Amino acid sequence: MTRPTAGVAFKPQHFDEAIAASAAGLWFEVHAENYMVAGGPRLAMLHALREARPLSLHGVGLSIGGADRPDPAHLKALADLVDRFDPFLVSEHLAWSRVGSRCLPDLLPVPRTGEALAIVTRNIDIVHETLGRRILIENPAHYAAFDAMWSEPDFLGEIVRRTGCGLLIDVNNVAVAANNLGYDPGRYLAQLPHDAIGEIHVAGHSDDPMLGAHLLIDSHDAPVSETVWGLLAELLDHTGERPVLLERDGNVPDFADLMAERDRAAAILARKELCHA
Repeated sequence: MTRPTAGVAFKPQHFDEAIAASAAGLWFEVHAENYMVAGGPRLAMLHALREARPLSLHGVGLSIGGADRPDPAHLKALADLVDRFDPFLVSEHLAWSRVGSRCLPDLLPVPRTGEALAIVTRNIDIVHETLGRRILIENPAHYAAFDAMWSEPDFLGEIVRRTGCGLLIDVNNVAVAANNLGYDPGRYLAQLPHDAIGEIHVAGHSDDPMLGAHLLIDSHDAPVSETVWGLLAELLDHTGERPVLLERDGNVPDFADLMAERDRAAAILARKELCHA
């Protein structure tokens, strides 16, 4: 099978077209929590997808940045999925979303302090030990500034150094945060530990209903912006070819429209591969 290049976040309504798609290097990513079930049509669909294409699992519920250790039941369900489907990548967010038994419906920011760093590295170590494999950690979007001991690239680099994890860099999150906090996205990308980057996400964002473009929202409900396409190319200048995923979670268009954006990512990857050859 051709190695993964540009992929699409899988949506069940696109199953027939996804199975039939012939694009070279196409792969699919799913949110792990949507498939933490004992059986039934959902798992059967994912088995068929995995037979056809490489698969990546992207988690949203481990609460890696939370003070509590990862929930054992949740972690076991993730480990069972990994064992069942053998994804070529497993990823999670640098965020927290749980306090005790209470789960919150959002991915909340992690303060870049020594205490938070110790918690994040402890939790990643637990996940690594349970899964028996390395995971990738995704950079967050930001909507407000807070005091921090480290810049985010340095914080991510220290997490990588201490745990051996990889990074999933979402360039839409970089674009959103740079706009909202007023920093240079190119400088951010240049400062990342590039060898640790195992996957890149692209997605669309939207303007805040009240503040407009002064506050961008990581909404995943629009086509990828030209700014984000430019940042993708810029990051690939640093890393060389990496698997790139197109995310779309709201206002989901026809599969053909998603594939058109996916094909643009594949074309950017092809140009970067030639440049690094």
